[in-house]
Amino acid sequence: MLVAGWSLSLQTHCKGFLKWHKFMASKTPISRSIAVESTPSAIIRVCKHILAELEANNFSRDDIFAVHLALEEALINAVEHGNKADADKEVKINYLVDPDKVEISVTDNGNGFNPNIVPDPRYGENLYKTGGRGLFLIRSYMDVVEFNERGNRMRIVRYKKKPHASG
Repeated sequence: MLVAGWSLSLQTHCKGFLKWHKFMASKTPISRSIAVESTPSAIIRVCKHILAELEANNFSRDDIFAVHLALEEALINAVEHGNKADADKEVKINYLVDPDKVEISVTDNGNGFNPNIVPDPRYGENLYKTGGRGLFLIRSYMDVVEFNERGNRMRIVRYKKKPHASG
């Protein structure tokens, strides 16, 4: 009887702790840096981890979908285009999840590129190509998309509440 009562008390305590942990997760910024090998399986794990952080911080389904799509595209581009699918290279991911936004930087070991000369996939012969839409999708779903000068680091931001344009 004493053990059963203790077990019930422990379960109640654990449920309370989990509620407290979820409450604190939604209030406490999470900042991490991760370096993974340049393989699809490694980036899938990182993607799942970051999306779980968004869920724990009460991001909407729309926000999670948008970040999932953009993050997956950014990571695949880093592996395939930046690191040329070389598993000996790594992809670095820095991210911050706070109650208002998620901010992610993805860096590869490649030579970089000029994002301003990537053709728009909605026009001309690009319309019928099977690839070349990743950057367009990232720009469509994220509130901020920036590149370093070299072009091998992308910073993306998604706000829970969209910033108002001044004007």
